[in-house]
Amino acid sequence: MKPLLQVIDISKSFGTLPVIKNVSMEVFPGEVVGLTGSTGSGKSVLMMLLAGLYEPNFGEIIFDDVLLEWPFSAQSNGIGVIHQKPTLAEHFDITSNIFLGNEIGFPERIGLLRRMNRYKMREEAIRLLDDLGMSFDSFNEEVYNLSGEQRQMIAIARVLTFPLKMVIIDEPTVSLGYPNQQKLLNLIQEWQHKRVSVIFSSNNLDHLFSVTDRIVVLRKGIKVADHRTDETSKEEVLNYLLGIHVFNKSFLSVWDFDSYDLIREKAEKISYHQMLLEKDLAAEGTLNRQLTEKLADQLQTLEQTNQALLRAQQRLLSEGELERKHLAREIHDQIIQDLLSINYELEGLNIGKDSKTNFNENVTFIQRSIRELIDSLRHICGSLRPPTIDSLGIGAAIKSYAKDWEERTKIDVNIDLDTELGRLPESIELSIFRIFQEGLNNVWKHAHATKAEISLHHTFPRTLLISISDNGLGWPKGFDISNLANKGHFGLTGISERVAFLGGRLHLQHQKKGGALITAEIPHPKVKLKPRMIKKS
Repeated sequence: MKPLLQVIDISKSFGTLPVIKNVSMEVFPGEVVGLTGSTGSGKSVLMMLLAGLYEPNFGEIIFDDVLLEWPFSAQSNGIGVIHQKPTLAEHFDITSNIFLGNEIGFPERIGLLRRMNRYKMREEAIRLLDDLGMSFDSFNEEVYNLSGEQRQMIAIARVLTFPLKMVIIDEPTVSLGYPNQQKLLNLIQEWQHKRVSVIFSSNNLDHLFSVTDRIVVLRKGIKVADHRTDETSKEEVLNYLLGIHVFNKSFLSVWDFDSYDLIREKAEKISYHQMLLEKDLAAEGTLNRQLTEKLADQLQTLEQTNQALLRAQQRLLSEGELERKHLAREIHDQIIQDLLSINYELEGLNIGKDSKTNFNENVTFIQRSIRELIDSLRHICGSLRPPTIDSLGIGAAIKSYAKDWEERTKIDVNIDLDTELGRLPESIELSIFRIFQEGLNNVWKHAHATKAEISLHHTFPRTLLISISDNGLGWPKGFDISNLANKGHFGLTGISERVAFLGGRLHLQHQKKGGALITAEIPHPKVKLKPRMIKKS
């Protein structure tokens, strides 16, 4: 297959400062390529070059077998561009901004001199924004008066007004809330299914691993990595971002992967001061002192991370002992006592003295006791490891556990599972099961709920969304999950650690109708999914 886009040894400098240095890359039809890099890596400049807004000092860009010459119009070449900060005509209304440069009118052959069809454009603008889940009281409103998120959604709608071959997206999720971030990610998937190529620049690794086929990493203007998404990991990409080139060991623990943002920011500051040090030796003393201070901050952060890991290890050891203690007590107080009781019954059987009726009643009692004993052992074994998960998968295991949990707790539970879950790696399936197990136990012990709902669905080919909700008391005022372990409550702490261990993200929310909601996004190896339409808000 021929590439749609070829970037060949492209370089860009501003004055004497090189920003992009001999970067080459290819993008194939329908391929989603992620682009990431730390501050000063040059990724935004590269996106500007691809959009025709900057001219390179050296190198070539070939798009759809045509050598591009600057200046060029991205739109006329079938390239849609979504900037980090939307480029809108501030005092034009919503409709005019959506169709700016691509107005609907007649006759079409005379271009900008044709008569504008305002009614048709307004109808189409309403449809486009409705598909994106956006609505406005008046489409005559000047975009100057709109929020940053509304303006970004209008900029996204603009690229849907003309035929696309490729879309360039430069960090637009910075100004978008979570629901609209998901809409954009869904839109990227729709473009992919329509064979539209996408270059998605972002520092949100969760987003990149959700929707991309390849991930390119820039560092100090140089391409340092270009890997298939399925063949790399967040830790490896993070190491490239930080300039760490030893990958046989993970640089950071994934107990709390969100912490990498803080450490990366500190590392970027150190890198920045190192660059200044190289460029201005006259200021060596001052900059070295600043660098030393930054390194001290970095060491303090790493020390805090190590302390957190030590506490987690201690907690896990303590929790393991508590689980063994609970299991031993359950076996001693229930299983062993039941076995002793059955043994007494067997010893008391005296065929010669007992009547046939008493003998039959005693045998029936022993048989019933053995069946109850077997059920108890099955319950204990199921709690230790669900037997259905190995043979039938995570979906069957969740259904079986939820049904048993409902019978034991008398709390109604509604189960909503994706019909295309498929089989996942054993470690992921078992972790997801434990998350549901801990979540439902938390509802039972603390929520005072009468109803619960659990769901597990694919949101993207590499992402599962876990949801556990109830109609109970909700989260207490001033709730802080970090304080739970200190109080001996390990359920939610365990959930957060499992989610972090899988490289996911955990969200705890209050429901508008009352009760608590736990959601977790879990990454996993890519699976083939049917195209999904954008869900309206």
